[in-house]
Amino acid sequence: MRIKNNNLKILKKIIILALPIMMQALLVNSVSFVDTLMIGQLGSISIAAVGVASQLFFLITMILNGISSGAGIFISQYWGAKNERGIQRTLGISFTFTTLIIGLIAIFSTLKPEALMHLFTEDSSIVESGIIYLRIVGISYIFSGLSFIYAIGFRSTGDTKTPLTISVIALSIDIIGNYLLIFGIGIFPELGIAGGAISTSVSRFVELILYIFITNKRKGCPIKFSFKYSFSFDRASVKKFFKTTSPVIINHLFWAIGFICYKIAYAKIGSDALASVQIVSSIENLFLILIQGYAGAVAIITGHLIGAEEMEELELYSNISLRFSLVAGILVALLLVILAPVFVGLFKIEPHIHDLSVQALKMVALKLPIVSINIAAIVGILRASGDTKFPMYVELGTIWLIGVPLAFFAVIVLNVSLPQAYLLASVEEFVKLCLEVKRIKSRNYIKNLTK
Repeated sequence: MRIKNNNLKILKKIIILALPIMMQALLVNSVSFVDTLMIGQLGSISIAAVGVASQLFFLITMILNGISSGAGIFISQYWGAKNERGIQRTLGISFTFTTLIIGLIAIFSTLKPEALMHLFTEDSSIVESGIIYLRIVGISYIFSGLSFIYAIGFRSTGDTKTPLTISVIALSIDIIGNYLLIFGIGIFPELGIAGGAISTSVSRFVELILYIFITNKRKGCPIKFSFKYSFSFDRASVKKFFKTTSPVIINHLFWAIGFICYKIAYAKIGSDALASVQIVSSIENLFLILIQGYAGAVAIITGHLIGAEEMEELELYSNISLRFSLVAGILVALLLVILAPVFVGLFKIEPHIHDLSVQALKMVALKLPIVSINIAAIVGILRASGDTKFPMYVELGTIWLIGVPLAFFAVIVLNVSLPQAYLLASVEEFVKLCLEVKRIKSRNYIKNLTK
């Protein structure tokens, strides 16, 4: 009975944190989904153009995930140890690094958008539309970068509701702006794909302004930016931060490049497959958010327990959270299979692309239970415990030595369909699972970063 009560207690704690994280992440990713959906009403060329152009933001998101994940590891442990000065130093380092890196990418996106477009396609219509989108949306990458850090700061200190509220407002602005500017409603001009880019940029700017306003007005806010304390970090603090964070950044960046290589491989099947991959990716990301939200909640609690040095409770918590991750993965997979035709039906596409996309999503659903355990193990337990190098080796090793080669082999040598290629490439997830479970059982991954 005691074990059952502990299980329920831990599950309740995870769910309380996870639900706002899931909803907030869903709303953040819905910006891309809404853009694709609404611009998709203009036709398959526009869908492909935004899909290709969005690959740069996908890379940026992976870099931001790396920086913010690293920051979250420190902030959650500092919060557990009740060390607010440590939180301030972490915020200062994160803001500085984010501004420098994402600023350079934003400049590249604005000045050389055609270079990115030609990496994926030589279709002049797609390239031309993608250039228009990138030149407008480029500046908003900086807004998104700083908002990422604010969001992880709130979540790592246990406040998952504030980022959710801000995301609701930002998404509402994006949806309304898309409707007015893409289709030219009322007094607003019909700007098509450019309208979608303008709307997205405005929503991201408002999102950042809201974070700044709330952190400065809320009394006792632990992540309020302070020039006195946030920039008080020394060389030792920076070295410690990057020693832990750089493997996460490298992990996310090269995993993202590998994921783009998947799309390059699938695009060789044909133009229909390219459009289908964009649709499948948009829908898959929405369902993965549920799993990632769960893992995010697990990571917050893991960090708090390590910071408070409650190691016995951490071992029990890790075992239970992994079991629940399998259940969560099965439920999400079933939901995806049921709703796949509904989501694909929202896009204005040819019937054969619709059927291809639904079949591909069913292949994605087959691997979700394993993916769920993998994400919980890597994000929720290993990284949150300060062990960032091992997950990097596992993720990069499996995607580059197994997943990507299998995708190209499936398409070029076996000449299989898109759903079959998805299925074959998923072998990497099973290999990843075996390595992670062995690592967690060894208990050699726990590192208290507050000392």
